[in-house]
Amino acid sequence: MAADVDKTIPEKERRNGHNGQTSPGSGSWFYRGMWTLLVVCAVPLVAFGIKSYQDSQLLRRHEEGIRALGAEGLFLFSSLDTDHDLYLSPEEFKPIAEKLTGITPPVDLEEDVIDDPNGETLVLEAKMQPLLLESMTKSRDGFLGVSHSSLSGLRSWTSPAVPSSSFPASQFRVFLPPKGKVEVGDAWWVIPSELNIFTGYLPNNRYHPPTPKGKEVLIHSLLSMFHPLPFIKSRFAPQGTVACIRASNEFYYDIVFRIHAEFQLNVVPNFPFWFTPGQFTGNIVVSKDASHVRHFHLYVPSNRSLNVDMEWLYGASESSNMEVDIGYLPQLELQSVGPSTPSVIVDEEGNVIDSQDGSSEPIQFIFEEIHWTSEMSQEEAFHRMEVTFYPFKKVPYLPFAEAFERAEAEQKLVHSILLWGALDDQSC
Repeated sequence: MAADVDKTIPEKERRNGHNGQTSPGSGSWFYRGMWTLLVVCAVPLVAFGIKSYQDSQLLRRHEEGIRALGAEGLFLFSSLDTDHDLYLSPEEFKPIAEKLTGITPPVDLEEDVIDDPNGETLVLEAKMQPLLLESMTKSRDGFLGVSHSSLSGLRSWTSPAVPSSSFPASQFRVFLPPKGKVEVGDAWWVIPSELNIFTGYLPNNRYHPPTPKGKEVLIHSLLSMFHPLPFIKSRFAPQGTVACIRASNEFYYDIVFRIHAEFQLNVVPNFPFWFTPGQFTGNIVVSKDASHVRHFHLYVPSNRSLNVDMEWLYGASESSNMEVDIGYLPQLELQSVGPSTPSVIVDEEGNVIDSQDGSSEPIQFIFEEIHWTSEMSQEEAFHRMEVTFYPFKKVPYLPFAEAFERAEAEQKLVHSILLWGALDDQSC
């Protein structure tokens, strides 16, 4: 009977469809796979095409730049073109605008730092003894082959750009430790290094430093007292600023710091001349809320026979010949005249009871002596910063005679290294 007929479709027939035809779903899957494969293959081809087009456009602009400006003119243009797209944005043109107008726009401050108009003020003095030209190796043959224009910036820099300046004490909060770094011996990056094995080094053909931001602002202002063109981030490693807590009590920190920065001494039309001290170091005694600075000192160490690296270009491109030399700088330092002081004294109700308006005698203050509840030696604090900059300093490097005594005691071999300069600063 018809009702007894098995109406079940055989398994193979269900898979392949009736009469051996392919199911619509199977064909759809095949076409989707083909489109996906085509898209995957097309993406790198499109990217390669875009890259080739961009490269050809840059080459065309470069050739146009050579024709319009010449090699030296294009070199000066490139020193402003920080993103190397052969166009000058308003931000890139800013140094020229400031030079022509003499107007410098205010720099960016950190959003959470607001200076108290009635807060304390710290006065710093800059002192300098210029580089001893006879300490340079080029001086041995009377600077033979060195053009006068190359050294013009170096020869003319004989005194600080700003001998004295006042700063709101609250700006020095940039040296305060971050959360989790509040114990004696803790070290941290104030301005982190941005150099690594992939970034390489920063370009040499520059005259104007980038606009400082955040914590860079104060460091830039401090170094500008020495010379108007400080670069807070050096071209080569080590780069940045590191600090370490040397001592503390309930209200104050004594913080040591180390800065690796450099100056550009030449201006157009002379080619760049880079002046790179081995390091800037110093310390600050500051209240934990940065309302008061008891002491500030920043200087280039002069305890070594050579403490400055110098490099200058002899051409109009990044690949131009470069001269390198090292020398000795006797003195470059900033020091506070005294503790920071308020310009206005108010009573408990906020009423002004005395002020420092310039027409009256300065307010006299008596400061209590600071007693530390926890501290370490300055040498140990400096070592903590060295290890942060140079991980290889975790291994002890010893003076020649002491190394042999240690090797004999520990039955180890001596690895001797001979250097022209120092391994753990920039004057190498």
